[in-house]
This record gives sequence, C-alpha cells and structure tokens, in this order.
Amino acid sequence: MTMNETRTEPANETDVPTLGQLLVESAQSGRGRAAAQAMAEEGGILARDSVRAALVVKKAGRLKANWEGLMGRVYTLGLNEEERAFLGLVLSMVGIGITPLTALESLDERRLLILMRALPVLAANDRVAIGTRM
Repeated sequence: MTMNETRTEPANETDVPTLGQLLVESAQSGRGRAAAQAMAEEGGILARDSVRAALVVKKAGRLKANWEGLMGRVYTLGLNEEERAFLGLVLSMVGIGITPLTALESLDERRLLILMRALPVLAANDRVAIGTRM
C-alpha cells in the first residue's frame, strides 16, 4: 500500500499583493492613489512598523490608508529629515499638511523621481511623460 503525498507549492511572491499594492487599489481618489503609489514605490518608509501602524487601517475587511492618522504622528515615527520631507510632500498630495515645495531640496534623486511621476496622476493627465529625454 502506498500513500499519496500531497505537495503544496508555496505561493509565488508575485501572486501575493504587497501592502503598497493594497493601498493603491483601495484608494478612493486620484490624490489618494498617487500618494499610495509614491509610498509603495519608495518602499522604505512604508516598511517601518511605526508608519504602518499609523497609516494602515482595516475597514470592511479591506486595508486602507488613514492619511490623517499618519499626519498626526509624523514626528514620532523615527524618520530622518529626508524621509520626513518625502512623507510631508506625499501627505500634501492628499491635502494634509503644509509642506513647502522647498522640501524637494532635501530629497535624493530616487525619491524626487517618485514624486515627479506622481504629479501627472495628481493632475489626471496621462499624456505627460516623466523620465530622461534622449
């Protein structure tokens, strides 16, 4: 008598949505979608437990971004100056806070490009291309 072995393959990592993807999908406005996409692309800030605890809420069985809750805790999240500048600009996308555009000076090139890609989404303009021109 032989026993049949049942093998379960681990789920492909690409099949499981990331927290960033879930936040983008749950966004109810273009501004919220742009902000969630920027946070997802940046990755490091959203990976912090303190940020996730302040930002992510579960409503009706779905994860959603609580931008107001995050704004109230910006200075308690343990972020450095550049991370706070990026987060402040992202929060400005959803209409929370008053981070001046001069905060862009604090950003590295990678974070600056993330925000530049978010601007056409905020403007509901899919014709503008952001990137290096040849």
